[in-house]
Amino acid sequence: SGEAAASSRGERNELVLAAAYVAGVTRAFTVGGAQAVGALAYGTATIPKVDKITGPGNAYVASAKKRVFGTVGIDMIAGPSEILVLADGSTPAEWVAMDLFSQAEHDELAQSILLCPDAAYIAEVQAAIDRLLPSMPRREIIAKSLNDRGALILTRNMEEACAISNRIAPEHLEVSSSEPHRWEPLLRHAGAIFLGAFTSESLGDYCAGPNHVLPTSGTARFSSPLGVYDFQKRSSLIEVSEAGAQPLGRIAAELAYGEGLQAHARAAELRLNPVPPMREPT
Repeated sequence: SGEAAASSRGERNELVLAAAYVAGVTRAFTVGGAQAVGALAYGTATIPKVDKITGPGNAYVASAKKRVFGTVGIDMIAGPSEILVLADGSTPAEWVAMDLFSQAEHDELAQSILLCPDAAYIAEVQAAIDRLLPSMPRREIIAKSLNDRGALILTRNMEEACAISNRIAPEHLEVSSSEPHRWEPLLRHAGAIFLGAFTSESLGDYCAGPNHVLPTSGTARFSSPLGVYDFQKRSSLIEVSEAGAQPLGRIAAELAYGEGLQAHARAAELRLNPVPPMREPT
């Protein structure tokens, strides 16, 4: 069983509730935003304190999750949205332009970048951007995002494009190439990698499988997407026999004395050929 918070205005989204039911959620609270993070972290008269808070949100939600980390576990501090497209010029320019729009429409602070070794193709993408932008309902947000944070970058070759991508470590990385598997081994850091012209980032957001909650701001260098393992935890189990305690105890004692922790050392040494022998349990 689990618990979920959804919506900042007390609304009940039927799709969210249906997904929660399928996932085994047994309680849902119609609350969202930073206040929901605080309620879940510390508990209220009506919302119980939880152990871990996961999921996407705006800048206020991300800041709230950062503040409560330690009191509860969190998945990551994520946002704003990012997309980086590695293109060899083989994909229709309109497709790539719309893929750049798909993240730019999230937020004026979103980052949309194209890396390509073909100057003529970059010009085609720019023309497609100019042609398609007026038809987009969120065109003002897209335009500001692309002007402030977007870039169309000409590289020497695809190898250099891959190297630059690794430095950026984007949230979403599209390999829009006729040979995506040629370049995939060169890519070390990304939240999710989308291989080939037909694999749009939008599919990953909604139905392709990879989770929608991905590391941003270069954190893909050391963190992974939200996944099943974020809802699991492990405990170490150690059991040593009397025979096993003999070599291990000497090793532990030697290291403990070296660290100046005599009680640690003696605790291990007392189990070396114990005298008197172990008592029988009562």
